[in-house]
Amino acid sequence: MSDKSETFGEYLQGNGVSRRDFLKFCGMMAATLALPTRYVETIANALASAGARLPIIWLEFQDCTGDSESFLRAAPRSDPLQSNLTDPGVTDLLLDFLSLDYHETVMTPAGAAAEKSLADAMAKYAGQYICVIEGSIPTAQNGAFCTIHGHTALSIARQVTAKAKATVALGTCAWDGGLAAAAPNPTKAVGVKQAVPGVQNLINLPGCPSNVVNLVATLVYYITFKTLPDLDSERRPLYAYGSVIHETCERHPHYLAKEFVQNWGDDAHRQGWCLFKMGCKGPVTRTNCNQVKWIDGTSWPVQAGHGCVGCAAANFWDDLTPIYKSLPPES
Repeated sequence: MSDKSETFGEYLQGNGVSRRDFLKFCGMMAATLALPTRYVETIANALASAGARLPIIWLEFQDCTGDSESFLRAAPRSDPLQSNLTDPGVTDLLLDFLSLDYHETVMTPAGAAAEKSLADAMAKYAGQYICVIEGSIPTAQNGAFCTIHGHTALSIARQVTAKAKATVALGTCAWDGGLAAAAPNPTKAVGVKQAVPGVQNLINLPGCPSNVVNLVATLVYYITFKTLPDLDSERRPLYAYGSVIHETCERHPHYLAKEFVQNWGDDAHRQGWCLFKMGCKGPVTRTNCNQVKWIDGTSWPVQAGHGCVGCAAANFWDDLTPIYKSLPPES
């Protein structure tokens, strides 16, 4: 953990990160945020001078911990093939520099001690912390289907978000209920926006799981500009959810040429043709997986040969399954 009195720039220097590598990271953040290159220096100056660690209170409700796993497996650098992966990257160090004051999965305290940690963090950083919510929130029977130390997820979410500077609904479950909200939805699971109507400064980062690069980029934007990035009508950041995957997919030229994979492993599949007829949901899914990718920026599902399942689309478990059923042809 970092010394709270040092700046992030000093922290990077102490961990052997060069100015060049730091600027590469800032360039990657600017590109992810769809900002012109002139903002690279702005981001660099803001991050380097950041001194007070941004407090985070992370809540987990009806979830599979996939978003936490994504968070813990942060991409260490933009060009992993030309670096020593045993060294910490800027992304790792930025996440370590944050003040993760409460997270049930990774914190040491348990039981009453954990509850005290939450109360202490809320009191100490009231109006200053970022609340991250992972998982859906059940509302049936006053929220009784998910309780923590006798308190319902519904009551905890409302209490913690009320004192937060901003709330991040991380992952599809926190956005619209996800798998738990799929029919018949016996727990009446919903996302944060339905469970806490009128929550202030809400930002949705759907995906199953959500890509940690988008969480980092959102935090970088907030640290740099002291506000949230531009959002769409669903309160998703436009930099990540402003475009349909289909439009920039590397297989899109094959779609236009009507060159489709017909069976898994056929010649068309081996040649990288379009996966539309194999059930790819890219034409109706807005997210930037094909730009930020996964596993240290190595690949993403379509590049690896599997169609997009539409996990960042609304109600995808109900509306976009079966996974391997193709969408209706575009008119």
